[in-house]
Amino acid sequence: MTAATTNIVEPARRPSRRAGFALSEKQVWALLFTAPYIVVFLAFVVFPVGYAFWLARDPHLYVELSEDPIFLRTVVNTLVFLIVAINVKMVMALFLSGFFTHKRWWVKVLAVLFVLPWAVPSIPTILSVRFMLNPEWGVVNTLIFSLTGDDGPNWLNDPTLALSLSMVVHIWKSLPFWTLILLAGRLAIPGELYEAASVDGAGAWHRFRFITWPSISTLYVTCTFLSMIFTVGDFNSVYLLTGGGPADLTHVLATLGIRYLRLDQVGLAMASIVCALPLILPLVFVMMKRLSK
Repeated sequence: MTAATTNIVEPARRPSRRAGFALSEKQVWALLFTAPYIVVFLAFVVFPVGYAFWLARDPHLYVELSEDPIFLRTVVNTLVFLIVAINVKMVMALFLSGFFTHKRWWVKVLAVLFVLPWAVPSIPTILSVRFMLNPEWGVVNTLIFSLTGDDGPNWLNDPTLALSLSMVVHIWKSLPFWTLILLAGRLAIPGELYEAASVDGAGAWHRFRFITWPSISTLYVTCTFLSMIFTVGDFNSVYLLTGGGPADLTHVLATLGIRYLRLDQVGLAMASIVCALPLILPLVFVMMKRLSK
């Protein structure tokens, strides 16, 4: 009787085990809704990145890159761009965020004007700056001639000056964004702390040192790392202003690939982009580690 009962019960259990692998209605709908995203992600992220690594797989490409003086100059340009632009930008954002905490009406008007360079698309604004710096009929040199009677400098034909102007454009475009982030961090600090410090006789510097900075230091460091990642990949500030010139001496790693593509050297173009990963991956790792905490 027991064996018969077992034989009857066991077949009844087998379908339920196989039924456990069936997708529920919610899971089916979830797959249907996520399928377009997965297809787009595979087509426009995984495939291009994988194909780029496949094109840059040959070790001889990196030997050829290291022998190219333009590549070595580009690495130096990238490091200078990072060190100068990020430090200047973040220090200015820190102090400007303090300025915009004032509640006067004209400060609010200035804040709106200050955000405009970041809000306006990069292509027309940077091309407008390039037009203004034209040595023959640009607005800047025309103004210099009208005031002094002398011709202005050829702004974009000197490599050092052209790279410096690219950094200025980068700072000008991205400074409002980081200022707003740090401003939000400042506004989150309770006002009672500043009132208590003022009652105790603390000046502006002591309030910043003992209240503001400890409260936003973590935000400041996080923004700095994020800014470094964005700056490494900044293509517009250099390419739209200088085109990598003169004589390809103002390229950064974000724009060097265009030079090799123009020379029909696709492998070198992809390899030059891969060379930026040692700068980006440690920053991404540190960022993810900080955010996980």
